[in-house]
Amino acid sequence: MAQRNTFRDDEELEERIDIHDILRIGIYLKPYTAKIVRILCVVVMMGCIAVVAPYLTKIMIDSAIPNGDLGLLGRLVAVMAVLIVIYELGLRYRTVAITEVGQLMLKDMRRDLFTHIQTLPFSYFDSRPHGKILIRVVNYVNTLSDTLSSGLVNVISDVFTFLITLIVMFVIDWKLALFSLTLFPLLIAWVLTLQHFQRRAYQVLSNKQSNLNAYIHESIAGVKTTQTFAQEASQFRTFQKQQDDVRTAWMRAVHIQTLMWPGIQTISVMTITLIYFVGVTGFGAVSVSTGVLIAFVGYANNFWNPVISIGNFYNQLITCSAYLERIFETLDVRPEITDAPNAVDLPQIEGRVDFNDVVFRYEPEGRNILNLVDLHVEPGRTIALVGPTGAGKTTIVSLLSRFYDVSEGSVTIDGHDVRDVTLASLRRQMGVMLQDTFIFSGNVRENIRYGRLDATDEEIVAAAKAVHAHNFIMGLPDGYDTVVEERGSTLSAGQRQLIAFARVLLADPRILILDEATSNIDTRTEEALQAGLNHLLKGRTSFIIAHRLSTIENADEICYIDHGRIVEHGNHEDLLAAKGAYYRLYESQYAMIRAGEQAGARD
Repeated sequence: MAQRNTFRDDEELEERIDIHDILRIGIYLKPYTAKIVRILCVVVMMGCIAVVAPYLTKIMIDSAIPNGDLGLLGRLVAVMAVLIVIYELGLRYRTVAITEVGQLMLKDMRRDLFTHIQTLPFSYFDSRPHGKILIRVVNYVNTLSDTLSSGLVNVISDVFTFLITLIVMFVIDWKLALFSLTLFPLLIAWVLTLQHFQRRAYQVLSNKQSNLNAYIHESIAGVKTTQTFAQEASQFRTFQKQQDDVRTAWMRAVHIQTLMWPGIQTISVMTITLIYFVGVTGFGAVSVSTGVLIAFVGYANNFWNPVISIGNFYNQLITCSAYLERIFETLDVRPEITDAPNAVDLPQIEGRVDFNDVVFRYEPEGRNILNLVDLHVEPGRTIALVGPTGAGKTTIVSLLSRFYDVSEGSVTIDGHDVRDVTLASLRRQMGVMLQDTFIFSGNVRENIRYGRLDATDEEIVAAAKAVHAHNFIMGLPDGYDTVVEERGSTLSAGQRQLIAFARVLLADPRILILDEATSNIDTRTEEALQAGLNHLLKGRTSFIIAHRLSTIENADEICYIDHGRIVEHGNHEDLLAAKGAYYRLYESQYAMIRAGEQAGARD
């Protein structure tokens, strides 16, 4: 798992290129094997043409022109013209086909990333800025585009051209071929020297890009707070610092990257110069005709152009390895909660819930969050969980939904251990509404239908009426077709929660979990909502977490949670009569309400 950090912190860097990351690209090549084979056939054909053309030039210079054989010269010119046309057609096919395969691979990689991220636990998203997750799915995958679209197949073409050209050069004149390879060790040394610095530079760049993306994401999410406290100037200074870091890292990476190509090009030119020198002077007992020398220069270009292309590909690979590291790092994060190998679908349930001496810790050696919680709930009953912040109320219902697994003990529904059933079948029969309500961009109807995608418009309206959301929805400009902005920013907090309530109720769950679901609803709305919910709670096992005790007075059982334990439980009247923790909480809350009413009366 990636290091936990904020936008101010760089993530950890691998010291060396992980060849395993590069080989894993093959997984995304495999589905397109047939396409790649066709491309390679075209590539081989083009490589053969590249080898034949200089040899035809040799025949022209050494035979056709000196002998005045115009017929032979015309045939050679015609053959070369045909070969050039075929080569250009092949080049066009190769470019389009490789681009298509590359884009399909990127699509598959994005799909795997997005699908995998959906399975990761809440802790993954809580431990890092969302901007650092987003940049992996978008920017880093996009950075691989050129490498995957052309690099992988082109490098095969270049290797083939390199080898066949080398063979032909040795066949024509092995001595001159050896001189052509004289500076090759210098090339290898140059590439190996630069690759370490280049990889490190692009790792640093990926960190700075990730930090900037995280900061922009956080700033947009918190723009209202920024404006409220008039901190725009401070935000701008931080932004400038982050983007200056990106610019500095980018320029350093570019400076190192641009050393690769000039170095290879210089060695290439020096090699061709050496070939001319040896061929003209006869150095090293080399004796060749003018046609052979010119053909050799052509072959040298055929030899060094692939070397330059392979060097450029290696250049890209070094760059991309820094991004592949982050992409595969994310794909390698294992979901903490998964289906057991022998998990079965949870059958239609009645709703009996049992917490059997449950102990829970976030970390194996950490402190207990829950301590021997023993709670047994009959189907159709409403259980309220109250107590101080951090007491463990939300953890209890999270274990029921299996967002976490118990450390000791068990949680069962109708006798089925939640760890032995599939997550999908478990959560399909649960409705969960949290305090932090999320509204998707789209219209109101689509947001409610998210609870059950096959619901009819009539069922959507019925759910909205049940939670008393219908009237305010009809007051919107386009009713149920009113488009709401991302996160429902154009709606009030209470309206967002009512829509979310309708969404949950539309799913018709057997077990209903309301975690501070009415915290942002005013008293008048809460009363209307409570009236609509009373009949909907019948027949469902319901767990309600609330700080406002007025919302849970009618619960069948109230459990007071403190320090991960059920301190006391009973109905509202029994707990008041016991004058324990619940009684003290109730009295302190209503003392504040009375004080507020008296202050309002004086005003």
